[in-house]
Amino acid sequence: MAQVTIRINGYAYMVGCDDGQEAHLQSMAAAVEERINSIKALGGQSGEARLLVLAALLMADELHDQSVLLERLKAELHRPAPTDTESRRRLARLADKAEQIASGLEG
Repeated sequence: MAQVTIRINGYAYMVGCDDGQEAHLQSMAAAVEERINSIKALGGQSGEARLLVLAALLMADELHDQSVLLERLKAELHRPAPTDTESRRRLARLADKAEQIASGLEG
């Protein structure tokens, strides 16, 4: 097991991870640091615990948004595709509407 020192908000933390995951762990720490810096930019200094809680809440909100998007995409993927007959009917209806609109503009 590898040991990695990460820095978040000026504090060093020794964290263990699987061998080969050191860069990924550093990347995750950088993502937390990025959220903390954005919180600090919005409004002054807060305590360490408060900053970490706010960063965690921001990341949880982002994760929630991604989960909602993923579920929406999954639902679209499983929605049956229109058949050729349905597509032709829709296209015919749209063509009729376009003709009606064009006739109205000409008249």
